[in-house]
Amino acid sequence: MANAIDPVELTRRLIACPSVTPADAGAMAVIAEALEGIGFTVHRFAAGGPPDGPIENLFAIRGSGGPHFAFAGHSDVVPPGEGWHSDPFIPEIRGELLHGRGAVDMKGAIAAFIAAAARIEQQTGTISLIITGDEEGPATHGTVALIDWMDARGIRPDLCLVGEPTSTHRLGDMVKIGRRGSVNIWIENAGTQGHVAYPHLAANPIPALVKALDALAALHLDDGNAWFQPSNLEITTVDVGNGATNLIPAVARARINIRFNDEHSGADLIELVRRTVAEHAPVATVRGVVSGESFITPPGELSALISAAIGKVTGLTPEFSTTGGTSDARFLSRICPVVEFGLCNATMHKLDEAVAVPDLHALADIYEEIARAALASPTR
Repeated sequence: MANAIDPVELTRRLIACPSVTPADAGAMAVIAEALEGIGFTVHRFAAGGPPDGPIENLFAIRGSGGPHFAFAGHSDVVPPGEGWHSDPFIPEIRGELLHGRGAVDMKGAIAAFIAAAARIEQQTGTISLIITGDEEGPATHGTVALIDWMDARGIRPDLCLVGEPTSTHRLGDMVKIGRRGSVNIWIENAGTQGHVAYPHLAANPIPALVKALDALAALHLDDGNAWFQPSNLEITTVDVGNGATNLIPAVARARINIRFNDEHSGADLIELVRRTVAEHAPVATVRGVVSGESFITPPGELSALISAAIGKVTGLTPEFSTTGGTSDARFLSRICPVVEFGLCNATMHKLDEAVAVPDLHALADIYEEIARAALASPTR
């Protein structure tokens, strides 16, 4: 393409936008300007409203026909916190490291992919970018809304690469081919408030809730499988809100989170928790929300071409993994094969988040190799 793009400079421009979810702070405008300059048609729209929105979303497309290769990412970042050595939204290079909130997660990857796309003289096929401002937040008005927007227009990629920071020790050492699902469950057990000296006039909700939680903690969900580690249930809070020493509380509450592999569904796990709680606290209520189902993209065409590109640029053979938390790949996996690959994740969400400047250039090289190979793959 006519306009070369420096991934480091573009990353700096994006870091300078304090786009803490749900704020955009100009990040989408920076992305749109760069993409329009290399021939993409850019569509932007806002979705949702307070308190979780509005959320800025962007879909950009260049070319026509198949194969259709998509890159997905997010421009929003988590709050920086206190204690940085420099302003988290004033990008600063110290040595070989570019510091700033979002450098790794994941403004650097967005910049690297745009830089890669700028080098490709596209003769056939389609490249698109699916960028949201709601990955670090509730994720209700971001990628889900983008998928709905695409569906309404008959747009469906053949392959999708998500630029999450998957590398651990060196750029290219790990690729994510799936993720465990996540479900949050709230348990509330009601009793009867009363004086501790007169327990026969009250009903303490705590003992039954504790027994239920003990039973939940003892559940053996599975042993994992070829691609997934075992599912795990964690009790994340227990609350009674009781500030008095002589009061039996009226209600006791708890929350659990389950990270689960593809041997379960979120709905089945909520029902399992409901049955287990009912055995020990019959009047308790159980409410569950599935943040995302597990997914797996078995090793195949997409993971192979990503591995080949990484090997060509870095000499590494990446490990295929499903570890870590959730990402927006959980939504995109519903429409096409999805693999995640990006920068080293050691400093994501931390103070003084930083990316190695050579890694930004190398990632752009890898993304270029991936995109060229994807565009050359057989049309579906």
